[in-house]
Amino acid sequence: MPSSSHARFTVPPLAALPVAAPGKAASVAERPAFLRAASALFLTTALLAGCRVGPKYVSPNAATAATAPPAFKEGQPDAYANVPPGTWRPANPQDAVIRGKWWEIFNEPELNALEEQLDINNQNIATYFQNFMASRAIVGQYRAQLFPTVTVAPEYQRTKSSSALRGFGTSSAGGVGTTGSGGGTGTGTGTGTGTGTGSGGSSSTTASSGGTFTDLTLPFDVSWEPDFWGRIRNQIREYQFAAQVSAADLENERLTEQAALAEYYFELRGQDALQDLYNKTVAADRQALELTRALVETGIDSPEATAQAEVTLREAEEGGAGIAQNRAIYEHAIATLIGKPAPAFSLPVRSLTTPVPAIPVGVPSELLERRPDIAGAERTLAEANALIGAEKALYYPTIDLTGRGGLEASSITSLFSVPALFWSAGGTATETLFDAGLRKSTVAQYTAQYNADLATYRQTVLTAFQQVEDYIATVRVTSDQITREGLAVDAAQRYLDIATERYRTGLDPYLNVITAQTTLLTNQQTQVTLRVSEMTAAVQLIQALGGGWDSSQLPGPAHITGPGAVNQVTNTP
Repeated sequence: MPSSSHARFTVPPLAALPVAAPGKAASVAERPAFLRAASALFLTTALLAGCRVGPKYVSPNAATAATAPPAFKEGQPDAYANVPPGTWRPANPQDAVIRGKWWEIFNEPELNALEEQLDINNQNIATYFQNFMASRAIVGQYRAQLFPTVTVAPEYQRTKSSSALRGFGTSSAGGVGTTGSGGGTGTGTGTGTGTGTGSGGSSSTTASSGGTFTDLTLPFDVSWEPDFWGRIRNQIREYQFAAQVSAADLENERLTEQAALAEYYFELRGQDALQDLYNKTVAADRQALELTRALVETGIDSPEATAQAEVTLREAEEGGAGIAQNRAIYEHAIATLIGKPAPAFSLPVRSLTTPVPAIPVGVPSELLERRPDIAGAERTLAEANALIGAEKALYYPTIDLTGRGGLEASSITSLFSVPALFWSAGGTATETLFDAGLRKSTVAQYTAQYNADLATYRQTVLTAFQQVEDYIATVRVTSDQITREGLAVDAAQRYLDIATERYRTGLDPYLNVITAQTTLLTNQQTQVTLRVSEMTAAVQLIQALGGGWDSSQLPGPAHITGPGAVNQVTNTP
C-alpha cells in the first residue's frame, strides 16, 4: 500500500555518495555553489510548504444550531398549566446556565466533599486522562516529521598492513615509506619508515616491511522529506483532532462518573428515609400490639386481634431489615467511585430532605456547546476530514532530500581542520504511475467514513435533545406526583387515626386498623420512592445539559502539545 502514516527518511549507501577524498576539502569554488543550491532549495521548499491539498473543513455546528428548535417543549409555561402549586419548574430566566461544580446546586455538603474526591481518585477518569495524554504524544510524533533527521556515527579504525606482501602496491593515508614517479616529494608517517617521491601524496610500497595507520571519521547524515503537499500537516491536524476527541471523551466520562455518584448518594439517602419510615412504623405497630393486648385483657376484644397485630409488627420489622442490604450496596458503589476500598468507607445515616432545585435548561442550540459528547462527535468529523486530505496528498510526488558531511583524518590533531572536511548532497523524487485505483478507492473509503461520522454527529445531537426533553418531563411529572402523593399520605394518616379510635372504643374490628396501617405505609413508601426518583431525574437532567462544561474548555489544536493543555482537562498539573 503506498500510503504510510510515517514520512520516509532514506540515506543512500556510502558507495553512492559523492564523498570527497579523506583529508581533501571542497574547493573554494565548490562551497559557494553548494550554498547557492541549498539556498535555492530552501526557498523552493518554503514556498511549496504552504500548499495543502484536501477538502476544507466546515463545522456542522452552525447549520445544526440554525435548525434547532427555539425552546424545549417540556420546559414551556403551558406544560405547567394544570399542575398543583409547589410543582417543580425550570429556573427563570431561561438563559441562565449551570457553571463549574454543578452538584453544589443541591446544597449538600457531604455530596460536595464526595465529588471533590471523585475527581482526584476515580480510576475510570484516570484511565481516560492517560488516553488523552497518549493522544497528545502522538501529535508530537507527527510534528517531528516536519523537520530533518540528523544522525551521527563516529568511527575509529586502526589498521596494520601485512609485511608478507612483496611487490604489491599498498595505498595508505600516511603510512609506510614509498617511492614513485611524478613531481613533488613526500614523507611517510606511521609505523615503518621511509622517504620517497609521489604524486599528490598517493604512494605505493616497495619495501617488505608492514605498517599501521589510523582512520578517524565523524560523519553527519541528514535526511528530510519536505511536506510539499500537506500530507504530514494533515496528519498532524488529524491527530490534533483525535486528541481533542480524547479530551471530550475524558470530560464525558468525568460527567458520567459525577452524575453516577450523585445518583448513588440520593439513592442511599432514600434508603435512609425508608429506614426511618419503617422504624416509625414498627414503633407505631408495637403500640398497636400493646393496645390489642390491653383490650383483650379487658374483654373488649378477642385474642385474634392480638395475633393480627403481632403479624403486622413482624412484617414491618422484616421490611425494615431488608433496607440495610440496599443501603450497603449503594455505600459500596460510592466507595468504588471515589477510589476507596469498600470496607474502609462509610457514610452516616441521614434522611433525604433536600428539595429539588430549579434547574436552568436554556435553549436547545446551547447543547451544541455544552455537551462533551457532541463536541467529541464534531471533532471526530474534523479528524475524518483531515484524513481525506492526507490521503489525497499521495497523488503527488514524494521528494526525499539527503546530505552527508563530516570530518575524516588519520589523527585527532588533524581531525578538526579544514582539509578534513567532506560533504555530499542529493535527493530523490518518487511518483506512483499506476496503482490500479488504490488511491482513489482509499480516498472514497475515507470520504464514506466522513459521511458516517456526520450521521453519527447528527444522531448525537438528536439524542441530546431527546434526553433533555425526557428528563424535564420526568422531573416535572414526578414533582407533580409527589405533591399529589403528599395529599394521599395525609388522607391515609387520617384514615388510620379514625380506624384506631373506632377500634379503641370497640366499634370496629382490628382488621380495619391493619388495612389503614397498610394503606399509610404503602403511600409513605411511594412518597419516598418518588422523592428519590425526582432527585435522580434532576441529576440526569443536569447531565443531559452537559453539567457545568462548555466547548471553550476543550483544548485547541494549537495547544494540544503545549504544557497548558493538561490544566484545561484535569484538576491536576
